[in-house]
Amino acid sequence: MEKRMFCYQCQETARGRGCTLVGVCGKKPEVAAAQDLLVYVTKGLSAVTMRLRDEGKKISADINHLVTENLFTTITNANFDEQAIRSLVKATLTVKNRLIDALTDKKNLPDAALWTSSDYRGLALKKAHLGVLSTENEDVRSLRELITYGLKGLSAYMKHANVLLKDSEEIHEFLQHALAATLDDTLGTKELTSLTLETGRYGLKGMALLDQANTNAYGNPEITEVNLGVRDRPGILISGHDLRDLELLLQQTQGTGVDVYTHSEMLPAHYYPAFKKYPNFVGNYGNAWWKQKEEFERFNGPILMTTNCIVPPKASYKDRIYTTGAAGFPGCTHLSGKIGEQKDFSKLIAHAKKCPPPTELETGKIVGGFAHEQVFALADKIVTAVKSGHIKKFIVMAGCDGRAKSRNYYTDFAKALPKDTVILTAGCAKYKYNKLNLGAIDGIPRVLDAGQCNDSYSLALIALKLKQIFQLSDINDLPIIFNLAWYEQKAVIVLLALLHLGIKDIHLGPTLPAFLSPTVAALLTEQFGVTGIGSVQEDLNMFFG
Repeated sequence: MEKRMFCYQCQETARGRGCTLVGVCGKKPEVAAAQDLLVYVTKGLSAVTMRLRDEGKKISADINHLVTENLFTTITNANFDEQAIRSLVKATLTVKNRLIDALTDKKNLPDAALWTSSDYRGLALKKAHLGVLSTENEDVRSLRELITYGLKGLSAYMKHANVLLKDSEEIHEFLQHALAATLDDTLGTKELTSLTLETGRYGLKGMALLDQANTNAYGNPEITEVNLGVRDRPGILISGHDLRDLELLLQQTQGTGVDVYTHSEMLPAHYYPAFKKYPNFVGNYGNAWWKQKEEFERFNGPILMTTNCIVPPKASYKDRIYTTGAAGFPGCTHLSGKIGEQKDFSKLIAHAKKCPPPTELETGKIVGGFAHEQVFALADKIVTAVKSGHIKKFIVMAGCDGRAKSRNYYTDFAKALPKDTVILTAGCAKYKYNKLNLGAIDGIPRVLDAGQCNDSYSLALIALKLKQIFQLSDINDLPIIFNLAWYEQKAVIVLLALLHLGIKDIHLGPTLPAFLSPTVAALLTEQFGVTGIGSVQEDLNMFFG
């Protein structure tokens, strides 16, 4: 059967090879084509901005932010709205054409840079070189996509930092340089491998910038008990990752009689001191993103999707879905607002007042808030537990959750771990084990949740701090095992950042990325020890003997 699309950027891609008829995520071929085109013209824009930088000219923050918004829009489960993506394509072409006029030397630009509005004919990919499979050499294609997906993840971190008015021209310049480099046919596997590791270096810089933005705005996360139950008032459920959207929503719901609940990756917002002053900030509702069809139906009130992690909604609650930022779904109300602007959530609040309270899913509380500063405060206690032998190993089980049954591995693995181990986690992967009763060691919980996937930076800092405390010359000598789960492109930049830090023997599952060619996969295994997972028992035997 003829391919209608081709996408293999997420872990759940069809048959572990690629989605060709429709995305497993629910993405239609027309949307996939629009996203391919948006990435292509964004690479072309980046080629022009880098040429202008070479001429000593400055690129405006608005253009930098357009590049990151474009990439963020194409992350898995972020935006399914073909018309919104069309608008970004046209806006990008307009900006690029204006910048080309400012170039002194217009020679030798790549095709993507020469594309104009007059070349834009709907979203059929008439030029074969627009899509992923246009790169014929499998290994070059693999590295180009690995870099591009890492840059998509970096763009997400940058967007979150930007809305809190933190920015970095250095990171934007690299990001656009790397995008432009994926158009350069003179670069072979050696040069692209080097650029892949450089992407990890800048990924770490992007994570540091976001960490600074979040903690400066909202304080350092602290150990917090989060309520899992509901109250008898109307509520708004906020999902995704954007803390600024949550802040604005909490401000605007004061005195309205409407409560606010977090969902999935917004759970860690409860750990920040600044949000605890809001009396209507109730707790967390539900679990990981992929369960939203049943959980959103039972919430009864409106849901605000601030970033990726949208599952195509059922008709029964679609009218209660609102999107903002890079998120979008056709037929759902989109609430606009650019960087530095105040968003108006009055329509969302008015809707909530007409809805019944949420249906209770569960009761009790859950503990989190173990980001780097909180763990540093516990350093003496942790060191004592390690030196006494009460803690033998730390297991980093960060990353993403997903629908595949194979992900039950992570629940079974957590349950089977020796009682003298502690799990370090961040991201929605934690929903596979954060509600298990795994106990504590000398008062230290056996699951230490650092926050969102955006907060994986904390896990890197904790590892570096332990290396310093134990006076080790090599980070790989720490009693730490990395057993990570991945789903989308933010996990890719986290992996590249860890490789940049020199961390080896990372286990990645539930399957290795489909976009890794056999040669590139072998390279990651030989140089860094990156491997897939086995059975729970096989991996326990390998890790613990």
